[in-house]
Amino acid sequence: MTTTNERPPAATTDQLPTQPATATRVDERQARQVAEAAREARWTKPSFGKELFLGRLRLPLIAPWPDPDPDAAARGVPFLAAVEEYVKNHVDGAAIERDDRIPDEVLLGMADLGAFGMKIDTGHGGLGLSNLDYCRALMMIGSASPSLAALLSAHQSIGVPQPLKLFGSKEQKARYLPRLAKGEISAFLLTEPDVGSDPARLHTTAVPTEDGYLLNGVKLWATNGSVADLLVVMAAVPPHDGQRGGITAFVVEADSPGITVERRNSFLGLRGLENSVTRFHDVLVPKENVIGAEGKGLKIALTTLNTGRLSLPAMCVGAGKWALNVARQWASAREQWGLPVGRHEAIAGKIAFIAATTYGMESMLELCCRLADEDSHDIRIEAALVKLYASEMAWQVADELIQIRGGRGYETADSLAARGERAIAAEQLLRDLRINRIFEGSTEIMHLLIAREAVDQHLAVAGDIIEPNADLGRKARAGVRAGGFYARWLPTLAAGRGQAPGGFGEYGPLAAHLRYVERASRKLARSTFYGMARWQGKMERKQRFLGRVVDIGAELFAISATCVRAHAERGAHPGNVELADVFCRQARLRAEALFDGLWRNSDARDAALARRVLAGEYAHLEAGVLVPADDGAWVADATPGPATVPDVRRRLVRDRDR
Repeated sequence: MTTTNERPPAATTDQLPTQPATATRVDERQARQVAEAAREARWTKPSFGKELFLGRLRLPLIAPWPDPDPDAAARGVPFLAAVEEYVKNHVDGAAIERDDRIPDEVLLGMADLGAFGMKIDTGHGGLGLSNLDYCRALMMIGSASPSLAALLSAHQSIGVPQPLKLFGSKEQKARYLPRLAKGEISAFLLTEPDVGSDPARLHTTAVPTEDGYLLNGVKLWATNGSVADLLVVMAAVPPHDGQRGGITAFVVEADSPGITVERRNSFLGLRGLENSVTRFHDVLVPKENVIGAEGKGLKIALTTLNTGRLSLPAMCVGAGKWALNVARQWASAREQWGLPVGRHEAIAGKIAFIAATTYGMESMLELCCRLADEDSHDIRIEAALVKLYASEMAWQVADELIQIRGGRGYETADSLAARGERAIAAEQLLRDLRINRIFEGSTEIMHLLIAREAVDQHLAVAGDIIEPNADLGRKARAGVRAGGFYARWLPTLAAGRGQAPGGFGEYGPLAAHLRYVERASRKLARSTFYGMARWQGKMERKQRFLGRVVDIGAELFAISATCVRAHAERGAHPGNVELADVFCRQARLRAEALFDGLWRNSDARDAALARRVLAGEYAHLEAGVLVPADDGAWVADATPGPATVPDVRRRLVRDRDR
């Protein structure tokens, strides 16, 4: 969430802004400091991704392929079988798409299965599934209805269960987790009409009172917000009674007086999504509903997302599998020019891309899940990389499927069925997947977030050198630290195992790809260092350079995960070595293009042109068309106050209510 290569001055956390301004503008530095204070600054566990960006291929951190815990796997098998049977027989994805609504009986049926408690431990009434089986369940559910999978994911990955699991008190866990495991729905409310990835400008406030806090503000795009029973709400607590306050996380009962769901939002895809605009007016929240402590809200949100982000790529992998099935069958059955279309090289290349990419995405996801289940690694970089990578690649997979299907790919499933053809919802797949490049951190924000983590070691030793407010003493001390670090580190980037012809020979035909990763990781680290040396404090604004650095790292991580997995599976699935080999060849081509783009690009010219476009110098290009009307606000008014529209919250009728 931070876009900077600067860091706050040493020992200045007490001076960071604690209450985002609601009436005054928050400047760029304040915004960076709030985000910087929220990130986890320590690395207490090993990280494959962190080492990769430093030019070190630490393959033993991910190899041999981690095995799941036998007890956890045993719990998952019957549940996954039950989920498959239920969604096959009771979830009508086409009806959810047509009606813009997940039926109550489907939500209640999922609750009966225990699907709302997949990540809640058994001691609180949940299933206690592993991250691996949780993601497999979402993959299956998403193949029936992406909207239903999104609801369950938001409920457990960013809603109330995960923050309470990590930061909640014993009393909070005992009070809320059993309810959620039984099927009460949770939502996460951070975004506001004028606040997206810049939390320093948060307007929702929680003012301390004798009885707790008074919550006031408006939240936008709250997934599950229009149907939720319990909410995680992020609000700014002002300094009080000697406390610093700050952005704080609260558990809030959705039935609390003063809460109004003003509307349910509609979108390009995921048409069954329950997503709200929610207003809080003098909502009293008890003191015991603070999660963690005052001022810890953003840190809680970021930590929650370390594993919470894995649910989104799970649905992307599921989409890849679905697309592969359709592409394989269609390209075998459809004939043109005397051959099945899949035999023509132009289409064959697309099918190979879909198959190889699906295997690569699944390898990254499974590795992250297994590492998360072991709880022996810091996977903040790896989880972010797989979210970024899978959301982008799944979109390309769906686009290629549309192209393979031709006109039928553009046609709706209902229209196909009306003509007597198989109802293949390829166009819906494309629409549903598009949000994943925005959900839980847009691609652009993910680039900056990962880039910040990737350069953390550099900032730890040399940050004060480029910190404009650092005094000469701090800069001098940073210079000494940096000199020692770079004297040791830079020589390690000159040569490595990837240059040895027999390096990684135990991986057989995949060894060449791991040698490439080892060489490329050192090249990437050198490139990052060159960029920092060249631009210094201005590097934070070189967002396209940083984006390419991150995308190269994602390709290298994907190659590594895919090779290790295919090697482990070579006995049971020898053909997976071919899948891995093709994927790695494609990934290497993408990585090389990104390397070339680091230094050969039009970034500066593009930025200059954009400034002139924004200044109106090229407004004449807009002539000749009817442009959108200018009679509405770009950002809706979100002034705190009482609701002026009816509450449209949807309330499920459960057994206890009847």
